[in-house]
Amino acid sequence: MTVGPPPVHRQQYRGSHIATRLVGPTTIAALAVAFAVVWVVARPTDPPAGSFVGQLLGAEGVLLLSVGLVLISTLGAVEQFFDGVDKAAVWHRRVAIVGTVLIGIHIATTGNPNPSQLGPTLGTVGMIGLATLVVWAIAPRWRSIVPRRLREPVTMLMETRAAAQVHGWVGSYGLWRGFHRLTGLFLALGFAHALLDASLFGSQVLRWTFMVTGGVGLAFYVYRELFARRFARTHDYQVASVAPITASSVEIWLRPLGRRFEFTPGQFALVNLEARDGWHKHPFTIASGPAEDNVRITVGALGDFTTNIADLVEPGMPAVISSPKGHFDYGRGTEHQVWVAGGIGVSPMLSWLRSARPGRLPHRVDFFYTSRGNPPLAEEVTHLAGHHEELHLHLVDTEVSPRLTVDQIMATVDGRPSELSAFLCGPESMVDALQKDLGRQGVKAANIHREYYNLR
Repeated sequence: MTVGPPPVHRQQYRGSHIATRLVGPTTIAALAVAFAVVWVVARPTDPPAGSFVGQLLGAEGVLLLSVGLVLISTLGAVEQFFDGVDKAAVWHRRVAIVGTVLIGIHIATTGNPNPSQLGPTLGTVGMIGLATLVVWAIAPRWRSIVPRRLREPVTMLMETRAAAQVHGWVGSYGLWRGFHRLTGLFLALGFAHALLDASLFGSQVLRWTFMVTGGVGLAFYVYRELFARRFARTHDYQVASVAPITASSVEIWLRPLGRRFEFTPGQFALVNLEARDGWHKHPFTIASGPAEDNVRITVGALGDFTTNIADLVEPGMPAVISSPKGHFDYGRGTEHQVWVAGGIGVSPMLSWLRSARPGRLPHRVDFFYTSRGNPPLAEEVTHLAGHHEELHLHLVDTEVSPRLTVDQIMATVDGRPSELSAFLCGPESMVDALQKDLGRQGVKAANIHREYYNLR
């Protein structure tokens, strides 16, 4: 089976992809600016400037939270617009954080001397809920926000037993996912508070722009919670085998019980697995090829049920796979590519190699596979790489070799960095660092591809 477009179409495909990557964030920015312009132009003459700004910030916060609800609506058009559900999830998190901060500023700077009886309570509960979600979203990324000089003491604190217990609770994907579903409810409470207590709605323009932005977000929320599952395509599978890859990762093979699951190599899917302690839903990367009978997923310990998945899941247990997600496809790249995989982040590359016929890869691919210790699937990767003359495999064991750097990667590049495409998959810290350094070396941002597997 051939993956991606033939080389003659690659540039056309890539141009479409670049446009898609830019249009979503640009649209969000344009909406926020246009909303502010409308409010400034239609501003009533009587309210003080401070009160008006506070109300505007609150309204902008509602707008951004509504956009966030649209982004996680699971609609295919939204995923396409943002170049994949993972990118949509990243922008959902960003706009939700900014929106919550703006509403917080609104609450701190704006007040109604004659509030309604119920409005303040609704606003307070909604704000507490949204703030909790923001803290929960930021908590797993504490290393990126803690100043460097404080990281060592914070790390020591995080290693205490009490912190480990809190981390186990905060890191639970299932718990987070359940609480996260209340986002629209918290926004609805804030929306109701604004309708009851806002002091600027003497202007019909302001009132209706606010109602439309909040109403659209809540409509998408209702769709996701009540109707989306009726349109979702699911496929019944059964666990065929569970085998360890490393001490902290396993691979699971799933056999179809009916119609097979169809996907594009490099995609991931939401898999609902029955385990000894009940059902668990989690996104997993697909490591098998579309033509194979069984679906193979690789699972790393992430702090939730995946840490003990080898003890919780066994052959014969049922599984349900939802529609595939993601646009991580080497066919979107140039004729000279670099693939970088860290640990079990090699999964999408395995799917690519299992699917591509010899001679169908780009003109040259340098594949760096790195891990602390011998890369866990190095033997299989080496075997698959042997079928492709255009692919050059570089195994990096960081126990005996220095950590992979962009300088090592660029030493393999024969040509201009601007003509290079990079596909990165692995630990978030590694991918973040390589993405930044590749950009500094002259690789175009639009040519650096990654999949955001942490959808929180």
